[in-house]
Amino acid sequence: MSLHLAIVTPEEQIFSDTVGNVYLPGADGEMGVLDGHAALVTSLAPGELRYEKDGQIVTLAVGSGFAEVTQEKVSVLTDMALGEDDIDEERVEEAMKRAEEQLKGISHDDDAEEVAHLQAIIAKSMAQLKLKRRHRN
Repeated sequence: MSLHLAIVTPEEQIFSDTVGNVYLPGADGEMGVLDGHAALVTSLAPGELRYEKDGQIVTLAVGSGFAEVTQEKVSVLTDMALGEDDIDEERVEEAMKRAEEQLKGISHDDDAEEVAHLQAIIAKSMAQLKLKRRHRN
């Protein structure tokens, strides 16, 4: 048996097909989903989402979001989903450095929203770089 996986960002549907299993970067750690999994809704942390399709493992860097799991389907709603070929390592490194510099220069007490925004940029950048570098080596 198999699962239907749908991955959606605010811009587009990234993927929708039947897969063997799915591994999600949950807020509390990686979570594996197999056919017949108990129903749940969970938050996602920036990291790697993996699924098996036709005997191949496909890996995407994803941002924060949510996943809804039923016995037959996994629906992922995320603010970012990129494959290795979609990641420009140099551009991502520059964005992360800018965010880190800006984070050093603001008061964490006075501008909590901006701090959270910059931390999210850093976390998504790290997820992209980790994926790109692991597959390069």
